[in-house]
Amino acid sequence: MDDSLHYLIMANQMLVQKALLYKLKDTGLTIGQPKILDYLSRHNGSNQKEIARACFLEAGSLTTILNKMEEKGLIRRQILNGNRRSFHIFMTEEGKKKQQLVSEAFSEIERKAVEGISKEEMEGFLSVYQKIYANLLDEAGSSSINKKTDQ
Repeated sequence: MDDSLHYLIMANQMLVQKALLYKLKDTGLTIGQPKILDYLSRHNGSNQKEIARACFLEAGSLTTILNKMEEKGLIRRQILNGNRRSFHIFMTEEGKKKQQLVSEAFSEIERKAVEGISKEEMEGFLSVYQKIYANLLDEAGSSSINKKTDQ
């Protein structure tokens, strides 16, 4: 196993993704949908630009995912304040049920991930990881990563 930071970040993300998809295999949810439901659970009614930015998705990819979610009855799009250029996304009752399953799956994965780690170790890790996130977000802000989702 490679102990470099970039490898561990990438490997952990893939392991979480695989575990999540395994736990949700009987729900009909596909890649990208759990992350959007998780975001909407805290930001229901967000517009597509906000969702794309928060979920680190390209606008085109988000549109494809949202179309499938709408077909499954998980979300509904709504125009607010007469602005026809911006749809706001709301979870349906079915979407809220699926989101609850997503939340439970994330909780199980997190419990397993932090097994054997003390509260103090976890607090220290989160503090450092938040700094890494801020540094990378700053770097992304000066690169094309965020500029594509801002269009």
